Amino acid sequence: MTREEIIEQVNSMLAEEFEVEESEFTPDANLKETLQLDSINLVDLIALVQMTYKITIPVADLKQIQTFSDLYDYIESHQA
Repeated sequence: MTREEIIEQVNSMLAEEFEVEESEFTPDANLKETLQLDSINLVDLIALVQMTYKITIPVADLKQIQTFSDLYDYIESHQA
């Protein structure tokens, strides 16, 4: 899967799940602020990404994922 495909799929999935317009998703935008995530929603986000992309995101890695670009990078680098 290419980076462009990841971006398109992630943005579509997050817009639907968290009811936020995709136009608000810029690479440097903060994930938690843009999606208005509390701790429970953050767990939902991680579970959704893990199930969709068949990857595991350890808790220690969550601190690295602050922006949409960070999330795309993480998925891209951990794909099978």
